[in-house]
Amino acid sequence: MRLVQDVRYGIRMLVKNPGFTAIAILTLALGIGANTAIFSVVNAVLLKPLAMWDPSRVVYLQEQWRDIFPDVSVGNFADTKRQSTSFSNLSASNNASFNLATPEAPERVEGELATADYFATAGVQPIAGRVFTAEEDSPGHAQVVVISEKLWRTRLHADPAIVGQALRINGMPYTVIGVMPKTFDPLLNSSDVWIPEAFTPQQLSDHDDHYLNVIGRLKPGISLAQAQSELNIIALRLQQQYPIDDKDRGFRLLPLATALLGDQQSVLRMLLAAVAFVLLIACANIANLQLARSRTRQKEMAVRAALGASPRRIVRQLLAENVVLGLASGIVGIFLAFWGVSWIVANGPANVPRLDQSSVDASALAFACGIALLSSFLFGLAPAVRSASTQLNDALKEGARESSGSRDRIRSVLVVGEVALALMLMAGAGLLIRSALLVAHLDPGFDASNLVVGRVGLPDVAYRDPSVARQTFERMIAASAALPGVESAGVVSRAPLAGGGGSNGLLAEGRPLDPSNLVNSFLQIVSPSYLSTARVPLKAGREFTSQDTRDKKLVTIVNETLARTMWPGENPIGKRFACCEAGPTGRMDPVWHEVVGVVGDVRARGLDRQVQPEFYLPMAQMPPASWDWIGRTMDLVVRTRGGAFPANDLRTMVASIAPGVPIYSLSTMQQKIAGTLEESHFDTFLLALFAGIALLLSSVGIYGVLSYVVAQRTRDIGIRMALGATPGLVMRDVLWYGLRLTGIGLAIGLAGALGAARFLSSLLYGVRSTDAITFAAISFILASVALIASYIPARRATRVDPMVALRYE
Repeated sequence: MRLVQDVRYGIRMLVKNPGFTAIAILTLALGIGANTAIFSVVNAVLLKPLAMWDPSRVVYLQEQWRDIFPDVSVGNFADTKRQSTSFSNLSASNNASFNLATPEAPERVEGELATADYFATAGVQPIAGRVFTAEEDSPGHAQVVVISEKLWRTRLHADPAIVGQALRINGMPYTVIGVMPKTFDPLLNSSDVWIPEAFTPQQLSDHDDHYLNVIGRLKPGISLAQAQSELNIIALRLQQQYPIDDKDRGFRLLPLATALLGDQQSVLRMLLAAVAFVLLIACANIANLQLARSRTRQKEMAVRAALGASPRRIVRQLLAENVVLGLASGIVGIFLAFWGVSWIVANGPANVPRLDQSSVDASALAFACGIALLSSFLFGLAPAVRSASTQLNDALKEGARESSGSRDRIRSVLVVGEVALALMLMAGAGLLIRSALLVAHLDPGFDASNLVVGRVGLPDVAYRDPSVARQTFERMIAASAALPGVESAGVVSRAPLAGGGGSNGLLAEGRPLDPSNLVNSFLQIVSPSYLSTARVPLKAGREFTSQDTRDKKLVTIVNETLARTMWPGENPIGKRFACCEAGPTGRMDPVWHEVVGVVGDVRARGLDRQVQPEFYLPMAQMPPASWDWIGRTMDLVVRTRGGAFPANDLRTMVASIAPGVPIYSLSTMQQKIAGTLEESHFDTFLLALFAGIALLLSSVGIYGVLSYVVAQRTRDIGIRMALGATPGLVMRDVLWYGLRLTGIGLAIGLAGALGAARFLSSLLYGVRSTDAITFAAISFILASVALIASYIPARRATRVDPMVALRYE
């Protein structure tokens, strides 16, 4: 009953002070709402288990060579699966795109080629039909496909009789044998179709081509460390058995969730820490308001004590009042969180896995209630204890002066903490903003203006002959260049900033054939017109021409990074390296490519990524097997004269040359650049937003403390002015008090920021986490805002009338 009485009394007191109540609820709701929204995102992306049976037992297998972690070769996967005893299932897949024929128009869908035990490894059953068997996952058997529930519902109209029907995929009929639930997405790559890998004997013996995603389920009782130890032994065997392909090559085993979501952890934890700081600052602000308010309630507390209320009873009643305030703030904060999560999902970067699953669910609501209650104690405990310790006689004396030293110290400490936390947030935001500005002004290595890119994949069935595939792309280039408003066109296996692509180990002529002498470099297959269309600057030598055909000398163009890496201090023109294919007598018979040109470095994998060695081969000289490497898929790159985006013209052109083949991922290059920066810019925006809120709340805290001090010391100020103190001297004293608190907060905040900024190092480009310019600028901004917040109460102090002040209280 007493608790109910305390709650009712607390509600009445809050209703009697609507101004204080509204400010406190809005301030705290802002902190609770921000924390709940970010927690909802963290929960969806990081904390929720992967949608599979017992995901803690599922692991991701990578190869390890030097300091890079490539995917797994088919041969290494097959040997590991045969030799390992740690896994109940070990499966492989590789990402692929497919042309799907639909009644409306051909579409490009994402999918995977997977081994038969891929579904058993995830432990997920289809909602209709079945998955393919080991027999179907072998060469020469009927072509079958498993589709996603999303594809079934959106493009196949949820046909209940879909199992057993045929779909035309890449121009060939595939029988649908099963439909997987919409939650089935083991590698978080939004696959819609799964087709059997059906490795050939030749593929099973290949230890050189590394492209498989391998996941496994550990047997009961087998730990990750035990499985890793066994893989280390298997890796040593493979090194001895295949010294050319597997020398110095090992395996790395990771929990699947870590492998898929590890890149998101640092950013989301940073944002969660940022909103926690905002909540702490909000709590400090409300605690300051409560301390000021407790001064007006001294007589109330004294009367209650005189009537027999113990200090513990008074503290409990005040804490109940704070709990009511906290829960009311929590309700408003939850509504803000609903809006915040909706905004983040709608505007967040597309490449954050599971972001679209973010929602204010039961766990988020529980989190909101928890931090609302915690906040109630954080901002309410000190004021409640101070109020309960009110001296009865002093409080009841009319005009008695309050002993305020300890109360002022508490308020000052709270303001110092607000300033310190605000500086830490602002420093992090400042570093990210400066990094983003540097990245935005980087030269991508080509001219992105008026450049349009679209991807075209030719199906195997009609374009298996390499000459047919090459001639088809050449016709597309010529037809694109003839379109109105088009200046030139070309094709490339992977356009800059498009993601993906493969790498090869290059062996410079004159060096022994040993893996330690290989230079890992990214391969680009291009038409002769591509480099000029993209305006990649030629630094030395020549570009490709139509004369660079398979029956002529094999040539290549390298970027500056590869030239420096492979031939440091030498002229690379005329040098040769071996790569990409074997000679007539086998792999020990190298095929040489002569360098005929050097081009500038292109930031192909992201403006903020380090440039990697890269080399270009002319499309007319590419090895026949390389058409399988790239899936007969190329990026069509078109430079316009600045007119309208020719999307419809390009779609019509591709359809006329290759019926049933769509052009997809069609966009301008500037849109692709913006897309690669989307995640970092969004994270920077959120942190800057939270830092701005922290700056506002801390300035309000400074203003509140100084206003309280001026009001409390009005009589003292009047006496000083009556004795001759000038308004300027009074203003200086008040400003000095505010700036002294700010200075202490800045010093503590700088120390904390310097320690915390190292966690941002992986998110920064061109800026050190201890950048002096950023820290100095942030300190100046915070000090300036604090000065403005201090000036208003200081100016009010100079207007004190000595005669009025002497009658004060």
